[in-house]
Amino acid sequence: MSLSLAQPAMPHAVRLPGWVLALPIALLTLIPVAAVIGVALSPQPDVWDHLIRHVLPRVTINTALLMLLVGLGVLLVGVPLAWLTALCEFPGQRFFAWALMLPLAFPAYVLAFVQMGLFEFAGPVQSWLRAWFGSSAWFPEIRGSRWGTVMVLTMAFYPYVYLLARNAFVTQGRRALEAARTLGHSAPQAFWRVSIPMARPWIAGGLMLTLMETLADFGAVAVFNYDTFTTALYKAWFDLHSLDAAAQLASLVVVLVLVLVAAEQRSRRGRSYQVSTSHSPPVVLRGWRRWAALAACALVFIASFVVPIVQLALWSLTTWREELDPRFWGFVRNTVLLSLGTAAIATALALALAWLRRRHSDQATAWTIRLAIIGYAVPGAVLAVGVFIPIAWLDNLLIGWLRPLGFEGFQLLKGSVAVMLLALSARFLAVAYQAGDSAMQRISPRQEEAARLLGLTTWPLLRRLFLPLMRGGLLTAFLMVMVDVMKEMPITLMTRSFGWDTLAVRIFQLTAESMWENAAVPALAIVAVGLLPVILIINQTGRS
Repeated sequence: MSLSLAQPAMPHAVRLPGWVLALPIALLTLIPVAAVIGVALSPQPDVWDHLIRHVLPRVTINTALLMLLVGLGVLLVGVPLAWLTALCEFPGQRFFAWALMLPLAFPAYVLAFVQMGLFEFAGPVQSWLRAWFGSSAWFPEIRGSRWGTVMVLTMAFYPYVYLLARNAFVTQGRRALEAARTLGHSAPQAFWRVSIPMARPWIAGGLMLTLMETLADFGAVAVFNYDTFTTALYKAWFDLHSLDAAAQLASLVVVLVLVLVAAEQRSRRGRSYQVSTSHSPPVVLRGWRRWAALAACALVFIASFVVPIVQLALWSLTTWREELDPRFWGFVRNTVLLSLGTAAIATALALALAWLRRRHSDQATAWTIRLAIIGYAVPGAVLAVGVFIPIAWLDNLLIGWLRPLGFEGFQLLKGSVAVMLLALSARFLAVAYQAGDSAMQRISPRQEEAARLLGLTTWPLLRRLFLPLMRGGLLTAFLMVMVDVMKEMPITLMTRSFGWDTLAVRIFQLTAESMWENAAVPALAIVAVGLLPVILIINQTGRS
């Protein structure tokens, strides 16, 4: 005899639909997005005229080319490396299988200023070239260059494609490849005609995530002085002091995000793929191929992880006494406060959404939850503008009410830690939800039925069954959100009050003045903490 998982209705009690309960959480993201779209629907002619004449042509071309080239770059780097480490055997294969994920610990803006410090005119690379070949030695300009920005973002984002594609290749097994070989296809032909088509959903997912991250990136493009929508949005707000212009640009970014999300969803529609559990022996590379595979993996690993970490360590050795002053520990305090607060809020909200998803299986609830976690796809700069608009309106309303009582201030909510916590929670709620929902789905209906037979009702059931069994998943969600917030730059930079700086904001301030060596100490602190979720991913991948 099995019991229904639906909760018994109390006499005269009204059970609210799941979407109604999830809607307040979804409003964290929907209100900022709606505020941006609302400003776009009532444009000011002079603002649009300025944007169309002087801003949009340049940033549209720059952003489109950057997304195209970075997308190609991560495919060319991530997919072959994933195939090599998943299905081939060569010297160092086991090491590189997990080591190639380590660049995930680096925020893109850290890789950007390291590369800028290495390759700028006064950097060691150009200095070495002039020492060997004379003052006439030529090196392409890196500041403001598209190639430098593409190189950095490719190194920062290829692990997304690598991780998902490798999982696809591992789960394919070798039977399909062996069948292709028996039909007369060579190994390269089998790779292109069998492995790639079967892994397409995973590769497409990693590519879409890369394109969203490229569109949302602010720190790296700011270091390279390469104008995209995010830097134009920042300049419109803080340099031109035009919130309307920033909102108009933000609305265009929202449209691009929606297009990318729709494309990602469409790429999965109507496809069914089988997962192989066979463990066939790997392809043993011989001769020059095994050394070519080793060289390819080593080159990417050294360029994306070893060189940056060594350069940061060398710079830190020369500046740590100067940087580790009382102000630095203030930056650490603010960063920890913001990270822990956001992680706690996002994890609690994610638990509520996962619980609602388990109790309500209707489409309305499912779509409301999807809207609640769409904030991760929205660039931080856009969320910052979208949050500021309603907060500024509410601030003015509250001040108007309090002024007759003698209040003489000019702001109550703007620049407060509470506003930053709300904006960051909306941005990273998806991260916590994925981990929390996965943990909840592992609890079988039979365990819940047994608990109900023992007389546990809703809240005791959640407290005594679900929370203990979900402890690991919730801890993972908490850590991942905490680390993401520590690395996050645009929301904190654009919504904080003056002087309330974090480690990421400190890096932005130092790199804006080309003080690469001084930025190394806070960057190393962020990278060290950023290794935590990467280690979790590596452990989970190894167990899989």
